Amino acid sequence: MSLLCETPHPSRRAVLMTGGALFAWAYLPRFARAADNRDPRLIVIVLRGALDGLSAVGPIGDPDYAGLHGDIALSLAGPHAALPLDGFFAVNPAMPVFARLFKDKQAAVVHAAATGYRERSHFDGQDVLESGFAGPGHVATGWLNRALESLPAGDRVATLGGLAVGPSTPLVIRGAAPVLGWAPQSMPAPASDLAARVLDLYQHRDLVLAMALQNGLDADRMALDDRPGGNAIKPKDGAMKPKGGLGSAAGMRQAAQGAARLIAADDGPRVAALVFDGWDTHVNEGGATGRLATLLGSLDGAFEEFEKGLGERWKDTAIVAVTEFGRTARINGTVGTDHGTGTVVLLAGGAIKGGRVIADWPGLKPAQLYQQRDLAPTSDVRAVLKGLLADQFGLSAAVLGDKVFPESAGVKPMRDLIA
Repeated sequence: MSLLCETPHPSRRAVLMTGGALFAWAYLPRFARAADNRDPRLIVIVLRGALDGLSAVGPIGDPDYAGLHGDIALSLAGPHAALPLDGFFAVNPAMPVFARLFKDKQAAVVHAAATGYRERSHFDGQDVLESGFAGPGHVATGWLNRALESLPAGDRVATLGGLAVGPSTPLVIRGAAPVLGWAPQSMPAPASDLAARVLDLYQHRDLVLAMALQNGLDADRMALDDRPGGNAIKPKDGAMKPKGGLGSAAGMRQAAQGAARLIAADDGPRVAALVFDGWDTHVNEGGATGRLATLLGSLDGAFEEFEKGLGERWKDTAIVAVTEFGRTARINGTVGTDHGTGTVVLLAGGAIKGGRVIADWPGLKPAQLYQQRDLAPTSDVRAVLKGLLADQFGLSAAVLGDKVFPESAGVKPMRDLIA
């Protein structure tokens, strides 16, 4: 297997420019809202590690489900009962916010979904998911950035650029279109005057770096609402900023909270990408409780932070959570699951035409499983993403099939996902 890790050697200036503001955010014009007051936004959450879709949204109506998934199968009975979505599917009890949004027709599920990738390498699977290409090995640009590039010149969504949340820019939003980078701070807070002293140094020695740092500081203040009278993000221990990586419960919530503030701004980005790690559950996965439930609860918290933080712009927002592939239908010897194929795509937001589980259910009998081990995919993740891009931003099927997701003309956009 070829290694697909990037090994760039950027200059100090390049690192600061991409890690700070990435472009002159403060000088972007404020755009008038559309005549119909619709101002669409798209948030992409990548769950790296491979989400077990059968434990996130369980097919409790399938007679073979409980036997295959064993102790980690969801059930409508017991102290940790799953939350029914319809007569066949139920969501993990760790996700009450998603269940409420589903009931309010602001969330939906696409089940038995996968990209076109059919092997089981995390690295290759993530490349395919985030690059949008049919196969691995393409790590220069991502489909979300190419979607921004494909919008008409002067389009406000394209001009306002994208938002990358995390310590580095995820592949999915990497490319030529402008992207603002922001990450929650997980290190101890520095001295209160450090940023001012560094900014003063740059203003006397390097105006380009000074502008980049200033714009990065402005974005950080907006994300954290760190201003007089603002509702700043503060943990219980009194530190200025909470700790925790983007795979932790606090980290997911904080990332969503900060991103929501940036996205909700009139002159903020309309497109964002976040990456949450830690979904590789080979050992002691758990079902309604345990390791996976903790992760799902954290993702549920992120949905809640977006709903609260976006305010009136929630009604224009579509959120999609995707993963590189699913996991085996049968549990393994360490009460976990191994790399699989079919899984779920989770959709949320006021713009989503929700209250539906969209699935051409393949069944879980041995002959119905992919290679007699995995949930067989009957929907293409690219079809879901194409449908969102078409309905939110008006991209044509031709552009989506040629530039955004190259060589995928045969994968038709899944329409009618947006209300």
